[in-house]
Amino acid sequence: MELMWRTSHVSGGNAHYVEALYEQYLVDPNAVPDEWRNYFDQLPRPEGSSSHDVPLSPIRDQFYQLGKSRRRAQTASAADSGENKKQVKVLQLINAYRFRGHQKADIDPLDLRSPVPVPDLDLSFHQLTNADLDTEFQTGSFFLGKDKAPLKEIVQALDETYCRSIGCEIMHIVDTEEKRWLQQRFESVRSKPKFSPEVRKHVLERLSAAEGLENYLASKYPGTKRFGLEGGETFVPMMDEIIQRAGGYGTKEVVIGMAHRGRLNLLVNILGKSPSELIEEFDGKKVIERGSGDVKYHQGFSSNVMTPGGEVHLALAFNPSHLEIVAPVVEGSVRARQDRRDDPAGDKVLPINVHGDAAFAGQGVVMETFQMSQTRAYKTGGTVHIVINNQVGFTTSHPDDTRSTEYCTDIAKMVQAPIFHVNGDDPDAVLHATQVAIDYRQQFKRDVVIDLVCYRRRGHNEADEPSGTQPMMYSKIKNHPSARALYAKRLVEEGVLSEDDAKAMGETYRDDLMAGNHVANALVKQPNTELFVDWGPYLGHEWTGDADTTFDMKRMQQLAAKMCEVPDGVQVQRQVAKIYEDRRKMQAGGMGLNWGFAETLAYATLLDQGHPVRITGQDSGRGTFSHRHAVVHNQKDGSTYVPLENIKEGQPRFTIHDSYLSEEAVLAFEYGYATTMPNALIVWEAQFGDFFNGAQVVVDQFISSGETKWGRLCGLTMLLPHGYEGQGPEHSSARLERFLQLCAEHNMQVCVPTTPAQIFHLLRRQVIRPLRKPLVVMSPKSLLRHKEATSTLEELAHGKFQMVLPDQGKLDAEKVKRVVLCAGKVYYDLAAYRTENERDDTAILRLEQLYPFPKEELFEALKDYTNLEQVVWCQEEPLNQGAWYQSQHHMRVVADMLDNGLGRELKFAGRPASAAPAAGYMSVHVEQQRQLVDDAFNA
Repeated sequence: MELMWRTSHVSGGNAHYVEALYEQYLVDPNAVPDEWRNYFDQLPRPEGSSSHDVPLSPIRDQFYQLGKSRRRAQTASAADSGENKKQVKVLQLINAYRFRGHQKADIDPLDLRSPVPVPDLDLSFHQLTNADLDTEFQTGSFFLGKDKAPLKEIVQALDETYCRSIGCEIMHIVDTEEKRWLQQRFESVRSKPKFSPEVRKHVLERLSAAEGLENYLASKYPGTKRFGLEGGETFVPMMDEIIQRAGGYGTKEVVIGMAHRGRLNLLVNILGKSPSELIEEFDGKKVIERGSGDVKYHQGFSSNVMTPGGEVHLALAFNPSHLEIVAPVVEGSVRARQDRRDDPAGDKVLPINVHGDAAFAGQGVVMETFQMSQTRAYKTGGTVHIVINNQVGFTTSHPDDTRSTEYCTDIAKMVQAPIFHVNGDDPDAVLHATQVAIDYRQQFKRDVVIDLVCYRRRGHNEADEPSGTQPMMYSKIKNHPSARALYAKRLVEEGVLSEDDAKAMGETYRDDLMAGNHVANALVKQPNTELFVDWGPYLGHEWTGDADTTFDMKRMQQLAAKMCEVPDGVQVQRQVAKIYEDRRKMQAGGMGLNWGFAETLAYATLLDQGHPVRITGQDSGRGTFSHRHAVVHNQKDGSTYVPLENIKEGQPRFTIHDSYLSEEAVLAFEYGYATTMPNALIVWEAQFGDFFNGAQVVVDQFISSGETKWGRLCGLTMLLPHGYEGQGPEHSSARLERFLQLCAEHNMQVCVPTTPAQIFHLLRRQVIRPLRKPLVVMSPKSLLRHKEATSTLEELAHGKFQMVLPDQGKLDAEKVKRVVLCAGKVYYDLAAYRTENERDDTAILRLEQLYPFPKEELFEALKDYTNLEQVVWCQEEPLNQGAWYQSQHHMRVVADMLDNGLGRELKFAGRPASAAPAAGYMSVHVEQQRQLVDDAFNA
């Protein structure tokens, strides 16, 4: 924006001319040419403290003073109006239109909306009559272009502004500056700016493209599911305008999330996917060589287009059929791109989320995503939300059954987002609402919603017959002209173009389509690859559990000292001070290393090696069990200090935030972030492991299957506290069995580390190794401070992650008759029992990685026990949970590799099958724990 002010057309000898134009624009924006109106619309705020403000140049200062003078005049007029009772009523009428005009607006193309009585908009409600229509009144804050006007002119202007093709909901916004800005943008042009013939022809061309693709696919593949855009074709010129206008602001990347409807149209007509490629997919071509693949209307895509501000990279996110879950994934991807560009304000990367009406109102993740929009950990500088409003949701639904609110968009009011309801059959209104929406987002860095009220010409999909359940709506749709036909007729009648010109647009598009040519405007055929995320180093790697995670001892001790430093003046809370004092002793070799020290040191070493680290979760700064304390809170003033942000000069970004109380949106966000930042360690920590229940859809649809469906790599790490401590059914189990059930094709890693050295190397392996697979960690609770669960600096510096930990006792291998296999905390109970009962005939092996199952490593750990008679799997979880059902076949295979074929004799020791994850009574828990340990040795 600063560059705009340096250009010659607004400086030097042109200054007086531009000032005159601007003064004219303030009076009547439609009186200045399109390009100047757009230019003035996008001027930065002269007041406020947004990060992109620049010092006022002389011409900007003059513009500012003009605006101030006008506001003073309006304020004075409003003050004078208090002298006249009817004047007060007129001002109340103006306010009523601003509040409730949208309820009277003509926003439904099918005219199916039941009229809502709006008495506030009647003259009589405000004790005014027709006799007052010729009386002049002060206009107050209403942007009419003059201070006084006859009442009939005021009412006509209000009706044109708030009750035609755009219904504005902006009065729920608390911030006065935002509200006044929005009022000015709509009132100054009566919600209908005069677009140039060239602009309107371009809109018709994009409508022709939208309709042309749907007609072509309908004729070539009748009855085939494609979730077409018929009835909502104005979505295509809307998206085109958002991208082009955002590019004019300097945006470099746009990330788009949307459900099924219109996706193929967006891919071809906006992102520039080759029509011939789409046709090949309809004919059954595989998109990815390995994996299951996915249907056409779930696929993502990326491309570059040219805009007035330069090249812009577009990315359409992959999306499953859980309609709205993609929204927070998009936000995570955007935040990663902004972090990579050092763009905290969100000037360079724009998120767009496209929704269906029923899903927008009905699915809770939408509300969760709105709630994250202004939080420190998840904000992205505002999102443009577009609702393609079919007015019927899925085919059989009725608005009375899909929501309890008047509009499907009412949930957006929770974050005071402005909402523009716009008639999808009025492309000029759609264009204006779109321009205001993107300008608002760029100006205020907050979410905005466009409710594109349209219809669906076919059913929920092309194989559906909608008239069976929606006879009245579809009798209207059957005879309703398309938006393209209506707009073409209007432009011909207004002399903008001829009928032949309008017809030629459709024919030209169809010819290009049939020839297989690209049909997206401004597509860059040789894109700037600097705008892409480089996944090259992480592609094509086969599974391996090995990685060199060693680290220089001297440097590691230096980093350990740095992560324990707290500046003078930061008063540390007493228990936290003790933790840091113990860590200093650990760094010096005077104490065994505990979990919190090793985990934090893993982050420090990764930062030192150039890898960003991001950790979020409801207690991630402190750790749910107070083991981490990566964020130190000053007891004097509440300020915070993060030692890991101060490891060395020029270090990568270290981000740690306590999240708001969400799992679904937050985990989806972190998934999106991890799929866009391959060189970083991205960690989501659940408060308790079972809390991921609230985000099961993210695990099922993205984390476990994103690679096999879409070829989408992801290195996200999930820390899920797991362990039976007698806390009852809710906070014992991270549902290990669910993750193992989802494991196949080396899609993810499920690990249960039991020592500080193991978590140190496991976290480092996740980044150092070029393989990018999700990592699920059953992290501990009581082991965080268990006196036996310690490691040494040497194990950190020179070791590696061991998928199988051999027996730690000094046993004579020939005397061992039984091997107990286990994972997690139960190992320490087993080891204590063995010591107490002097059982030197039983070895205990720990499976630290349950998937991919370490068959070779387990065999190596077992083969020396030549007199083995029995192998037992011991777990704390009930029989029907934990690792038993999903992993026993792997264990049997390994046991059968031994000379005496012990696989058939593999035994189970654990809790009996249970509907609940754990016992709720401590006495039952203790007895069950005692019994399962005893069974492991004696059953």
